[in-house]
Amino acid sequence: MERIYIDNDMARFTRRDLTLVDMDLYDGRHFERLEPRRLFPITGTQKYITLLDEEGEEVAVIRDLTTLPAEDRRIIEECLDEYYHIPKIIKIKSCEERFGVTKFYCVTDRGECTIEVNNIIHQIKLTHGIRVLFRDNDDNRYEVPDIRRLDSKSRSILDDYL
Repeated sequence: MERIYIDNDMARFTRRDLTLVDMDLYDGRHFERLEPRRLFPITGTQKYITLLDEEGEEVAVIRDLTTLPAEDRRIIEECLDEYYHIPKIIKIKSCEERFGVTKFYCVTDRGECTIEVNNIIHQIKLTHGIRVLFRDNDDNRYEVPDIRRLDSKSRSILDDYL
């Protein structure tokens, strides 16, 4: 199948669920259950958004989100925000180490969770001196946007691992 490039108002999007959309092209073609994903998730948040079908095959590419009509842009951005959301750690209640696994019992902006980490050096990173990124054993990501905003107990627990 040829790659379709989406610019301006050549497509209309309908939100199917949290991360899926349907797409109607101006030429009458209809595609269902497409997953918007960033081709460049860190540096290109507004450009080159791929739309994948249920088999993970690329159907189309949105060259630049800013060229889409406001409603279509909002739909795609909400799907991307949901997919790329990284829970923010608000508090670290406790931490324990057993059999080489470190468990952090945390409160995030999405509720309580346990973050299990095998390799502290590779799975917990301090960036810019204040931001902490966690990647758990299941490849889930979490962040502390600013360690200075944590309570003293949470900071004390985290200091042992940074």
